[in-house]
Amino acid sequence: MHINELGQLNNVLQRPCTHYDERPEGEVSLLVIHNISLPAGEFATPYVDDLFMGAIDCTAHESFADLKGLRVSAHCFIRRTGEVIQYVPFEKRAWHAGISMFEGRERCNDFSVGIELEGTDTLAYTQAQYNALHLVTKALMAKYPEINRSRIVGHCDIAPGRKTDPGASFDWQYYFDLVF
Repeated sequence: MHINELGQLNNVLQRPCTHYDERPEGEVSLLVIHNISLPAGEFATPYVDDLFMGAIDCTAHESFADLKGLRVSAHCFIRRTGEVIQYVPFEKRAWHAGISMFEGRERCNDFSVGIELEGTDTLAYTQAQYNALHLVTKALMAKYPEINRSRIVGHCDIAPGRKTDPGASFDWQYYFDLVF
């Protein structure tokens, strides 16, 4: 896997969304791992894609009511099959972290990449997802050398008390063994 000069991964589905803007300084130095499923705990639905593309039908499920008007994105989404979809080039600021802080610095979206795994805090992730995340991580580290083991975190680490993902079901040791 390789990242081109525009910040796009080769050999993955590109689904350009409009929920991003310019990074204030262009810096990329943090990788944030998330999880998402819509509805919660349901997989292989079109709703995560619809959310990131700004086209979710908030009447499609009762739990979607609070998503009305929400403008969020991630750089990439990794389905349970291992398919990687890129929504925002890594050179741009995706809107994934919300109110957040890392090492005393607020606004993690300014300097981070957000990768969403299709999943929940409590269900195990698939081998295909770990394999894909490993390849994306290696490509990110090659392009952005400031991303290292200490600068790969969960959403829970940068928004404690507000977020819990990727949850206890994410095997950090296994993932780090793959990457390092």
